Amino acid sequence: MMNVLRVCFVVLLADLCASAVWAANETPSPETLLLKDFRPRSIYKIPQTTVEKAKYPVIDMHAHDYARTPERVTEWVRLMDEVNVEKTIILTYATGEEFDRIYAMYAKYPDRFDVWCGFDYTGYDRPGFGPAAVAELRRCYEVGARGVGELGDKGKGLFYSRPTKAWGMHLDDPRMDPLLQECAALQMPINIHVADPIWMYEPMDATNDGLMNAYRWRLDNQPGIVGHAGMIRILERAVKRHPKTTFIACHFANCSYDLDYLGRLLDECPNLYADISARFAETAATPRATGRFYEKYADRLVYGTDMGMSKSVYQLTFRVLESADEHFYARNHSSYHWALHGLALSDSVLTKVYRETALKILHKHSQAR
Repeated sequence: MMNVLRVCFVVLLADLCASAVWAANETPSPETLLLKDFRPRSIYKIPQTTVEKAKYPVIDMHAHDYARTPERVTEWVRLMDEVNVEKTIILTYATGEEFDRIYAMYAKYPDRFDVWCGFDYTGYDRPGFGPAAVAELRRCYEVGARGVGELGDKGKGLFYSRPTKAWGMHLDDPRMDPLLQECAALQMPINIHVADPIWMYEPMDATNDGLMNAYRWRLDNQPGIVGHAGMIRILERAVKRHPKTTFIACHFANCSYDLDYLGRLLDECPNLYADISARFAETAATPRATGRFYEKYADRLVYGTDMGMSKSVYQLTFRVLESADEHFYARNHSSYHWALHGLALSDSVLTKVYRETALKILHKHSQAR
């Protein structure tokens, strides 16, 4: 009897396992499909372009310390050669020994990399903050830093920095004035990440058309946070108060949803630029409006990636900027639900965005030294 029971138990267990495997492999019902599992594929039979390398030489104004060994730096240079990237700006956030270590690793290729430092906010919440931070900025400059960034504030304070995060202090805070003034004196441009895409601040409900990506980075539920509009006003106040300091608002100043707003800032602030990094999905959703913006402000926009050091990253960005492709997805690099479209930018715009505007910034500051 026990043997019979054992056999029955084994058979039942096998049936349960088989059912579980079948259920796991079954195509989900549309009634139970989760938003996070939505993976559309374009069915349109239309041209698809692979842009192997940029049409013109490129300066990537927004990258980070991805290559963690000298060997990987050498591999990165080879990849840059393959895709026609002439130079890359490494935004370290770092000061002190960490900055020195990163700088030394890229120093073998001085023509291919610029390494930018951060700010040291140690003691920002105590009287007397300023002189030590300025001294460390000068020290990093003497080591070889040629810019500052990426600074970052999504509404709760400047936190893209090592070793100290300055919660509660924003770019327009008077405590920041000595550092921003010193950047003008040393002719060091500042890359600043201000706010985040608007969808992250909106309610996480059925009306939020960026919900898939927004929920992962949501900011709507953060107590005491400065909202999106407030963050852009902080940027505007700081830029206007320091007209001799060059600012690069990365990611289109996170105004992809309203490029006219960014355009007004660029019109009013000749010391302000914007990089296009990591907002290809946001802007490729509206190709005609975005294309017009590029045409008007090409001499104020600089190319950047901020998505790693793979060939597929570069080629995706080139496809968005150069091709006229329509309705394609980039699921490996974007978690929005919408399709992307090529901007088919003109040669004159491409040459400015890829290289000439960056050279204007970099040469202006190197010549001033």
